Amino acid sequence: MTITVNKQRIDTMATDVFTLKHSIYGNNDNVITIVDGFQTNENLTLLDIGEIIFIDKTKMPSENEMEYMLSARHTPQVYDKVKKARVAIAGLGGLGSNVALALARTGVGTLHLIDFDVVEPSNLNRQQYFISHLGKNKTDAMKNIISQVNPYVNVVTDNVKITQDNVSTVFEQDKIICEAFDNKESKAMLVTELLSDNTDKVLISASGMAGYESSNTIVTRKITDNFYLCGDGVTGAKIGRGLMAPRVQICAGHEANAILRIILGETEL
Repeated sequence: MTITVNKQRIDTMATDVFTLKHSIYGNNDNVITIVDGFQTNENLTLLDIGEIIFIDKTKMPSENEMEYMLSARHTPQVYDKVKKARVAIAGLGGLGSNVALALARTGVGTLHLIDFDVVEPSNLNRQQYFISHLGKNKTDAMKNIISQVNPYVNVVTDNVKITQDNVSTVFEQDKIICEAFDNKESKAMLVTELLSDNTDKVLISASGMAGYESSNTIVTRKITDNFYLCGDGVTGAKIGRGLMAPRVQICAGHEANAILRIILGETEL
């Protein structure tokens, strides 16, 4: 019979998945099977299958293989929307570095990373950087980290401080924007400048994630049709209640998930 394997039409005497895989890979147990877009361990009959993808899980996959795997994990309809999306992340500190990495793992097609700072030792308590990144621009460091997770994400970087004068230019091509600044003045400026009455942009912002208060007080709220706010809204950093990895990551998770929902057209909470 003839079947499509790894995008190639082949003739085979096999009648089931296990026999076909063994005929190609022998006794290699490290090969995963994706059948019609879904990963499976079942020994299915080939007559019931439209397409098979075999991937050796011990090797770095090609770009197409990575897409097959993410598509199988997320379902093809979801992944197709995710890989076409572009998201800007303003600030690559505790929030932004975690959001960027979560979206890269999800397979968002283009990430626009903006920050003007360098990685310093005090960042290591909550941000997604390593000792080897100390002194490097956060944009370059995060691009390097993403390349180690999903090298096929298109990463665009701007090593610049966002001001009232350049905000419209920097985000000109971005519809979905994650605000991840660490001071309230910059947060307020970004909200004011980006969310004009006629804008088609969507802003996901955060406020209140310091300390070690209850995880359950961090929530996502829809403020307007194009403005979402994550956090508890009140807990800022102060003596005895600094910015700590667990709560910051929880809030970053809320931002990343809100972004994913917006990409998929789920605009309500």
